[in-house]
Amino acid sequence: MRVIGLFSHDRTLYPLLSSALGNEFRFHFESTQRGIERLLQAEDRSVVLLDLRSTYDDVEEFVDFGQRLVDAGVTLIVLADDGQRMKANELLNSGAFGYCRRPPSLRDLRLLLRRACEASSVADPEGTSEPGSGEANVRHQMVGTTEPILQVHRLIERVADIDASVLIVGESGTGKELISRAIHNSGSRANRPFVAVACGAIPETLIEAELFGHEKGAFTGSVGAREGYLEQAGDGTLFLDEIGELSPYTQIKLLRVLQQREFNRLGGNRLMPLRARLIFATHRNLEEMVAEGKFRQDLFFRINVMKIEAPPLRDRAEDIPQITSHFLNLYARNFRKPKMTLAPDAMEMLKDYTWPGNVRELENVIQQAIIMSTGNVVQADDLPWKIREAMAGVPDVEDEFPSGSFERQLRDYKIKLAVTAVRDNNGNKTLAARRLNISRAYLHRLIRLAEPVILSDDRDGPGAEGLRQYA
Repeated sequence: MRVIGLFSHDRTLYPLLSSALGNEFRFHFESTQRGIERLLQAEDRSVVLLDLRSTYDDVEEFVDFGQRLVDAGVTLIVLADDGQRMKANELLNSGAFGYCRRPPSLRDLRLLLRRACEASSVADPEGTSEPGSGEANVRHQMVGTTEPILQVHRLIERVADIDASVLIVGESGTGKELISRAIHNSGSRANRPFVAVACGAIPETLIEAELFGHEKGAFTGSVGAREGYLEQAGDGTLFLDEIGELSPYTQIKLLRVLQQREFNRLGGNRLMPLRARLIFATHRNLEEMVAEGKFRQDLFFRINVMKIEAPPLRDRAEDIPQITSHFLNLYARNFRKPKMTLAPDAMEMLKDYTWPGNVRELENVIQQAIIMSTGNVVQADDLPWKIREAMAGVPDVEDEFPSGSFERQLRDYKIKLAVTAVRDNNGNKTLAARRLNISRAYLHRLIRLAEPVILSDDRDGPGAEGLRQYA
């Protein structure tokens, strides 16, 4: 039974959570800081659920105490209503594990508590883990509490113990392999092998031998028999990444394996049963490839029994502070630096960047920033130039170009593009920025410049009203 410390002034919350989640978690209700501190001393690796409500008179005291818990390495989840969302974000920026809206969705809270308990069980606040211990598990966690990532966790729960093929789709860097590992670790095969194969990295002439294995003398240079990945996975999971890179011939061979649930080594006649569960992933649009004749339709139906979409980072920008905190803690330890935080203006830059490389790019940026930083706080100037350049964008209002100059016309054209994108997306600046492939910060600066350059015949029309509404 996993222990959860509930720090709240609302005594009705304890019976609600205990009755709904008590079969999986043991809640200890405390309304004082000393009570929570005693619990943390008595219970190893506890998780604390901190309840923030707008009706509390001592919210600031709660937040300060939550910050001290985070600094002490406690796994903290913040439960907050809309009135205290900013305070919850402050704690997330400082390293809290997650945030759940109040009143809580019990399904989402259960998922969040499970992940927090798993993180707490392998966490090492002093940074003393040995390579190959729990640190690898922390490294491979999917961090975030927004709806897109919670939906992924719900689907993982549904398919974890079902021996059906799963297709994970999403842009590069979104964490498709992390999702596959989460499926493997959440099911009955968790203690079995997990074998990951990058299909695009294996030459076409070798892919068949790598997947199916080969017997001695099967081809020139094969001096001995060798197990393929299908055998190596055994009763575990075989993860085939970038499945869209397979040649038509290999697609046919794989289709037969999925249909017959058996295979033989290259150059051999002995049929072996397929015991492993198969999970597939791709960043390509397989439906389009099927329509173009580049991917077999029958194979597509075989692998697409259950589809999970890995959301791009731009669709869950509210997770950026939590992901950033995770990478700061991880790489500060790896680089043997003291615990580090991010300056507020640097965090704003990260939240406004479009992240074409998704979480993998954010991880790379944090590593660079930690190396460049000379103190315990990563400043905006420590971030790579591409992040700071995205904030520079266009000149400020006071930066005027001569009328009719090339620079002035180019600036005005960019402004009109921004205005049109905002109008076309009904005022949604996130969607508008995504359509133009620019950061939200850049879009905001363009809109602030919009009034002086709007066409004269639109100054008193709906366009002008739209600008006043969206700016």
